[in-house]
Amino acid sequence: MLKLGGYGFLRFSIGLFPNASAFFAPFVYTICAFGVVYASMTTLQQVDLKKIIAYSSVGHMALVTIGLFSFNAQGILGSILLMISHGIVSGALFLCIGFLYERHGTRVIRYFSGLVQTMPIFSVCFIIFSLANFGLPGTSSFVGEFLIIAGCFQINSFVALICGLGMVLSAAYSLWLLNRLLFGNYKQTSISVTKDLTRFEFYILLPFIVMTFAFGVFPELLTNFLTVY
Repeated sequence: MLKLGGYGFLRFSIGLFPNASAFFAPFVYTICAFGVVYASMTTLQQVDLKKIIAYSSVGHMALVTIGLFSFNAQGILGSILLMISHGIVSGALFLCIGFLYERHGTRVIRYFSGLVQTMPIFSVCFIIFSLANFGLPGTSSFVGEFLIIAGCFQINSFVALICGLGMVLSAAYSLWLLNRLLFGNYKQTSISVTKDLTRFEFYILLPFIVMTFAFGVFPELLTNFLTVY
């Protein structure tokens, strides 16, 4: 549903009403720059695992909107790539949270700690998707975020700086979540089920892992099919 908003801006707002889009671009920049920082700061305050992923998605969509309204090839291409990457990474993170909820019956983060000791396969998968979520180089999100900042910098360097700050904050809450969820002392009193991912669950996540690295290392797999005018 989040990506439908970006698609609507690209196909209808910018495509059908370019003059109106250019007129409202400064307003869109202001709202999105505020949204990037606000969503990231709000994410740091959440205690529900699913809400953390959801609020981080709001920040990413603000970056997408900034890239679309930069009205240049780099920004628009970066927005499309980030939307595709977000569909992969965010979907995989929601799956991981769902696997935890099935086992433990809760998504409250204070009940989890030290999962790397009992769920190593899950921990590796979650680390990969969390690193991709804040755009680690080599993952699919990095290409899109880099192009968005490059395109935005040509139009408004201050907004590009805010986008960079948003990426730093996304790294902060992603690393905080990893440290709080996977590392530390294992809470045996709060968690009774210690079963790692089954083979079927791992096979579900495997295509997401492959696409995360494939589109990050070889972005031409996507860019060859995308033409920005």
